[in-house]
Amino acid sequence: MASTASDVLVDVLVNWGVDTIFGIPGDGINGIIEALRKRKDEIRFVQVRHEEAAAFMACGYAKYTGKLGVCIATSGPGGIHLLNGLYDAKLDHQPVLAITGLQFHDLVGTYTQQDVELDKLYQDVALYNQRIMGAAHVRNITTLACRTALAHRGVSHITMPVDLQDQTVDEDMRAPRNVKGHNTDLFAPELPVPSEEQTRRAVEILDAGQRVVILAGQGALRATDQLERLADKLGAVIVKALLGKAAVPDDSPFTTGQVGLLGTAPSQEALETCDTLLIAGSTFPYIEYYPKPGQARAIQIDIDAARIGLRYPVEAGMVGDCRLALDILIDRVKPHPDRSFLQKAQAGKAEWMTLMEERGTRTDTPMKPQVVAWELGRRLSDTALVACDSGTIATWWARQIPAKRGQMHTLSGNLASMAPGLPYAIAAQIAYPDRQVVAFVGDGGFSMLMADFATAVKYGLPIKVIISNNRSLGQIKWEQMVFLGNPEYVCDLYPIDFAKVAEACGGKGFTITDPKDCGAVLDAALAHPGPVVVDCIVDPNEPPMPPKVQAKQALHLAEALARGTPDALKIAATVFKDRAREII
Repeated sequence: MASTASDVLVDVLVNWGVDTIFGIPGDGINGIIEALRKRKDEIRFVQVRHEEAAAFMACGYAKYTGKLGVCIATSGPGGIHLLNGLYDAKLDHQPVLAITGLQFHDLVGTYTQQDVELDKLYQDVALYNQRIMGAAHVRNITTLACRTALAHRGVSHITMPVDLQDQTVDEDMRAPRNVKGHNTDLFAPELPVPSEEQTRRAVEILDAGQRVVILAGQGALRATDQLERLADKLGAVIVKALLGKAAVPDDSPFTTGQVGLLGTAPSQEALETCDTLLIAGSTFPYIEYYPKPGQARAIQIDIDAARIGLRYPVEAGMVGDCRLALDILIDRVKPHPDRSFLQKAQAGKAEWMTLMEERGTRTDTPMKPQVVAWELGRRLSDTALVACDSGTIATWWARQIPAKRGQMHTLSGNLASMAPGLPYAIAAQIAYPDRQVVAFVGDGGFSMLMADFATAVKYGLPIKVIISNNRSLGQIKWEQMVFLGNPEYVCDLYPIDFAKVAEACGGKGFTITDPKDCGAVLDAALAHPGPVVVDCIVDPNEPPMPPKVQAKQALHLAEALARGTPDALKIAATVFKDRAREII
């Protein structure tokens, strides 16, 4: 029987099916930590090394499971540290609950130690954001926080003064209108069905289309079969946003892979030449990669009406669950006998994959980062969970690691934050202890939160961390040169021996420098029963070039090299060699 405010909070979490909380204890949440200790058989507390990692883990847990991810931090700096991971959840629409502490209720606002009013700080990141005022307030607020995060797929935040956490239920006066038992922990999610008017309009547009492209995003991850059946009926090409990488397996005859700066040439070609665009569960943010306005008639499926028409002008907006909406379209659209658009895309994909294999099997040194991705992709199990990081690493993940049916892939999408790869992998392994989990990260991102590799060791999580170590902030380096025409500046990183870091944390470390050894070392790493870091030393001058290089981008690169970029001759030689091999 719950006796304190903290007991009530934990009781509500248990009722909502929460089984894991990520965080660090602290004096500002001592009452809640004690309540969690008493219910440790029902809720697992995962102690992390940094609150930012805790928030990323909560977001990753939500991404991989669809459940509510929960993190907790103490008052002041602990709560502040959560923010980056919470913004990751907000921008990628993941249900996450953050719990924080406040100072004593009668000292808030008096400049006492750690006097940060976190509910005010969280006003932008949280859909639901409340300060608990006493034991009788807890059940209502916690219930609404859980319900809101799940219903609207976003962040909820509750904070409670430290002294109120120990307040007994009997001590707190219940308001007359706060009738005991008036609320419920029941959550019955509804899968909305698009309106008949918009559905009919969408069918008319698709029936009239000759060159149809389906852009699949995160909202279509559960609709793999529907996407392929609709594409087959329409002779359509499926292109994928980064968060939709696993929506359709890359060996599907209907997909040409990713879109955008990290995408493929046949995907970009399909978007540039289509006359009809169906956006399925995506708000892919790079507007410049969509068809030119007026080029294509567009339909969008999204569960959130506010996102209809956000990136491209649409004629039909189907507000509803993506899988249900696609089922309706499959039943009602007419078959398209002309397969020429799809066949051209398939031919382009075959050429692109030949190029990707050539880049992924090169034996020259320094080792190319594509080799690491290619060799890893060949070895991943059919049910692997893959967590990527931001930076040049995302390019190699997008292009050289194929998504297989049954796998799950994710990264920080709209926030594009560095560092979530490791925390995501930890959360994935906790959620799915019997599945292969791999973090594919860069040295810059990994080093930000690498202390949490010790968390994987502590809890016996057999995650495999594959580091593409170019000893630089590679993406920033290339953006300085290719987008701005400026010489690379302050992007080199002091080298760290990550294999030794892994060993120091109690895990296993490997290092790869020769591409001829890459496959064998990865085999050994993936076979190891515990947590592993593989430090892959790769060529820092290998550019993550876009699928189609624009004249302006080539000019900027030439300007940057001429104006004093370090290793300019090596970079020029690498770019020229890559381009020459492509032409040949």
